[in-house]
Amino acid sequence: MKKPSFRKKSGAPAAEPAFEPAFEPEAAPAFEAAPAPAPAARPGRFAGKSGGTRTTQSLLAAAVVLAAVFGIAQVRPPAAPAKGAGGVAPSTAQVERTAAVCPQPLQGLTGSTSLTAYTPPGTGSATGGAGWLSDQSAPAVPATAAPSAPATPAPPAATPAPSGSGAPATPAPDKNAAPADARLTLTKPGAPVSAPAANGDAAPGTGAVATGALAPGFTVTQTTVVTEQHGLGLSGITCTPAGTGFWFAGASTAGDRVDYLSLVNTESSAAVVDIKLYGDKGLIDNDAANGITVAPGSSQSVLLSTISKGAVTDLAVHVVVRSGRIGAALHASDGGKGADWIPASADPSATQVLPGLPADTASARLVVWAPPEDDADLKIQLSGKNGWFTPAGNESIHVKAGMVAAVDLGKVTRDEVAGLRLSPSDDKHPTPIVAGLRVDRTGNGGKSDAAWLTGSNPVGARATVADNRAGASTLYLTSTGDAATVRVTASAGSGGGTPATKEVQLPAGGTVALPAPEPAGLNGTFALTVETVSGGPVVAARMLSIPAKDVPMFTIQALRDDHSTVKVPQAAQDPGVVLR
Repeated sequence: MKKPSFRKKSGAPAAEPAFEPAFEPEAAPAFEAAPAPAPAARPGRFAGKSGGTRTTQSLLAAAVVLAAVFGIAQVRPPAAPAKGAGGVAPSTAQVERTAAVCPQPLQGLTGSTSLTAYTPPGTGSATGGAGWLSDQSAPAVPATAAPSAPATPAPPAATPAPSGSGAPATPAPDKNAAPADARLTLTKPGAPVSAPAANGDAAPGTGAVATGALAPGFTVTQTTVVTEQHGLGLSGITCTPAGTGFWFAGASTAGDRVDYLSLVNTESSAAVVDIKLYGDKGLIDNDAANGITVAPGSSQSVLLSTISKGAVTDLAVHVVVRSGRIGAALHASDGGKGADWIPASADPSATQVLPGLPADTASARLVVWAPPEDDADLKIQLSGKNGWFTPAGNESIHVKAGMVAAVDLGKVTRDEVAGLRLSPSDDKHPTPIVAGLRVDRTGNGGKSDAAWLTGSNPVGARATVADNRAGASTLYLTSTGDAATVRVTASAGSGGGTPATKEVQLPAGGTVALPAPEPAGLNGTFALTVETVSGGPVVAARMLSIPAKDVPMFTIQALRDDHSTVKVPQAAQDPGVVLR
């Protein structure tokens, strides 16, 4: 699967960014007061002083302005704020627009990729809306060239007809409607929709958007199957919002590894990106990894071996977006030993929890990065069926400042499912880290596949993964603190079926493996939603296993809070602002 170092694809217009509530103050109205008539001349405070009459007029004008401001404040008071323990509390509102970015499939010439979109049924008041996926590619620009022309101004809301023609004005495109060339459209919550991605070695990335009632909890899963010997494996990823920074741990340019970084720009302006690689000797400096321009609406891939200055066994990758926003994802392929996406890590933190180790793990390799400011001394713990414990022979790991350290954990799960936790050996010396874990499973014929886990945040109120198939999905649920109860819901199938729900009890610090509940009368793919009912925080991961040609093909994705609601601050009336 030989590919150029940098590649750009052509395709649909840029999708809108993920929902971010904006609060902009209204422009203050202008007040102009006519000069007041001069008072009758008489001895007084300003008598005999130059400018006295003008100052009086200015004070009177200011009084008129203040009276007008206070008058409008009384006529147009703000809505009554919600009261809370602190006086004024923010309210909760459902998001009205959600966007995500799916990477280039990187499927080679023979692989096939499917895209599955889903929105859980909601309880809010939002109605209408649409969901869609469109290929992201635009006319290519040189990888290091900055845009030479100014941005094209936005079109007017409507194009007026020529004078005297009688032709009606052309309305502007509806930003909340699916484009005509959408690869997939979602019309209602509660049932997933699947479609094939673009085929071939040059398939572009994809932009996903949902509005209205389809926005809260909208999620997209991309799944790729490659059956040729080079690049053999099942690769899966949950598409993520565009952002300005991404961390990956567990990449490599040694041996048969072919690792690509996919950069997809769904925005309307160019993005400038720096790629920072860290190995066992620290930062790998390379000018070719800096100032990469990703054109609007384009997809671009970077082969890590072209910027790593030789073979490096274990890498941490930091994608820094200097301007604009992009979607970034890292795909790893280890010859015939397996392939998958290395998921983006949670932000650097002193404690990282990696859920989803299968019971039949044949080998596991842990890769950890520490910041340049300080070394990290970490405890390694596993979450088993009864709580946290320390694996014999792999109790800790030391990571030098600004470098990457790795350790082979072998068959660390010992036929039990588990989650992995890294935490400071000394609570008084916390160092924020990034961690990744490669997991290998081996079939009866000795053939294998690989998946990568990473530090994850709790599922929060609700989290969903879209592409699940009959008899092929397993959930791994880990309670990181107190005992917890979660509710697992299997949606209707993409071709029909009745949703199914199950509640699961988790012991404190324990991990449970749950064959995914399936909808009755399932036809097609279905989605799994995990909700925290009570107790401590829970991290979760889903394994999709699709054996093919004696290869135990599998992929693992962490479930993350869908952030379907946001806090909206309440405004309180404060006339005193005009005196400040």
